[in-house]
Amino acid sequence: MSDVSDEPPLPQRAIETLGDAAYRQMKERIIRGVYRPGHKLTVRAVAQDLEVSTTPARDAINRLTSEGAVVYTGPKTVVVPVLGASELREITLTRLALEGLASEQAAQYGRQTDVKELKSLQRLINSALDDRLYSEALWHNKEFHFKIYRLSGLPHLVSMIESLWLRIGPSLHNLYPEFAEEKYGVHNHEVAMEALEERDAASLRAAMENDIRDGYRRLKRANREREAS
Repeated sequence: MSDVSDEPPLPQRAIETLGDAAYRQMKERIIRGVYRPGHKLTVRAVAQDLEVSTTPARDAINRLTSEGAVVYTGPKTVVVPVLGASELREITLTRLALEGLASEQAAQYGRQTDVKELKSLQRLINSALDDRLYSEALWHNKEFHFKIYRLSGLPHLVSMIESLWLRIGPSLHNLYPEFAEEKYGVHNHEVAMEALEERDAASLRAAMENDIRDGYRRLKRANREREAS
C-alpha cells in the first residue's frame, strides 16, 4: 500500500478554501447590489475588501468572470457590466418563469414562522427606504425574495434564480429613488406575504411576478435615460 496521499498539500488546500470563501462573498455582494453597473474592481481592492491575499481574490474574480458577473477591462481590472436592453429583457423573461414557479411551489410549504420572518425583513426594507439607504434596502430585498424561493424545496431551481440575480443585482440600484417613493416593491411584498399566509399559490406567484415587472419597467427607463445622456 502506498504511503503517498491523494490529498493536495495543506497550503494548496488552504488557498482553495480561501478562494471558495472569497468567491462566495463576492458573489453575494454582487447579487445584493453592493456594486453598481460600471463599478471597477481590481484584484488588490478585492483582496483588501475581503481581507485575503491576491491569490484567492484573483480566483474569485476569474470564477465570476466565467459566469458573466464581471468582465475584464485590463490585466488586473474588472468592471461590473452595464446590461443592455436585450440582456435586460431576456433576464427578466427568465426570472418571470423561474421565480414565478418557485413562488407558486413555496405557497404550500409556508408557515406562520416564515411569514413572521418575512414581515421582519420587510420592516428592515421599509426603514432603509425611508432613510434613503438604498444599498441596505437591496441587501434585505434579496433575503426577502430568496426566503420565499427556498420554501419551494427545489434547490436547483433556487440556484438557477441566483445565477440570474448575479447578472441583474447591480442594475437594481436604478430602481431608486422612484421605487422608494412610489412604494411599488412594498405593495408587492405585502400582497406576497398575505398570499403566503393564506397558502394562495396563484396570488403569491402573481405578486412576485408583478414585482419583477414593475422593476423591469423602471430599469428600461433608466437604460433610456442613460443612453440619452
